[in-house]
Amino acid sequence: MHYETIFQEIYHELQSIENIGRVADYIPELADVNPDQFGVHLTTVEGDEFSFADAEKRFSIQSIAKVFTFVLAYSRVKSSIWDRTGLEPAGTPFNSLVQLEYDQGTPRNPFINAGAIVICDILASELASPKENILSFIRSLTGVNTINYNPMVALSEKKTGFRNHALVNLMKSFGNIRNDIDMVMDIYFHICSIEMSCRELSKAFLFLANNGVVPYSGERILSASRTKRTNALMQTCGFYDEAGEFSFKVGLPGKSGVGGGIVAVHPEKYTIAVWSPRLNKKGNSYKGMLFLEEFTTKTRLSIF
Repeated sequence: MHYETIFQEIYHELQSIENIGRVADYIPELADVNPDQFGVHLTTVEGDEFSFADAEKRFSIQSIAKVFTFVLAYSRVKSSIWDRTGLEPAGTPFNSLVQLEYDQGTPRNPFINAGAIVICDILASELASPKENILSFIRSLTGVNTINYNPMVALSEKKTGFRNHALVNLMKSFGNIRNDIDMVMDIYFHICSIEMSCRELSKAFLFLANNGVVPYSGERILSASRTKRTNALMQTCGFYDEAGEFSFKVGLPGKSGVGGGIVAVHPEKYTIAVWSPRLNKKGNSYKGMLFLEEFTTKTRLSIF
């Protein structure tokens, strides 16, 4: 299939649609990003790669990183992870305090902010050097050793993360945070600051399309069963409170971030990453969502 031609066709079709989205300006460092950049990269499980536009440009992956930390925790504490977080769609905004109070400090799933903070708390207990170990894990998935945190973004997140601090303190009051709050939040703010390109993200998620095995290295990251469950969790919880619409229109498991990135997985076939910084009202890339909807429609390559 001529993926690059399809990318060009969809991109030019979307040029006629006004991009009504806005960058995530509530995080000061993200407010300065050029909002008109766009990139896409697809990697097949056989190793074929297809790029378009700004696919090599690194950006702040934000909540996409929650998949990496979840996988690291899930591979270590296994099923006991569900004693600390649920696995249901939240049905509320990704930083809701109301839901957390109602559920007595247990987040609905590991991809909302509270859930990802609990995962960081688990990794603080499980890993010798959490920030370094997380980075090493991502680098091993891609084979790229220059992937790193952006300290300015991490600091920006910390300075404006009042609601996230409220979430962690509320969970601490219910006994669902075991480590020092400042240490846990330092991990959380740093994972959100990781910068990767569409090409690197597509490659990093490839093990989720290959039954838990990194195709180019043969390393098993998750069992086939846990890979299935991770993909299911992305399908139902990967897009804040827009997961149902993404399933309906795109038909793939995936994860988004407020940096404008989206990664989607077609098990046993490919992974695709798209980046467009302007966000819709739900916090997902406005044109990224439209692009992936058109892509799976034109190629007829979704899981449904």
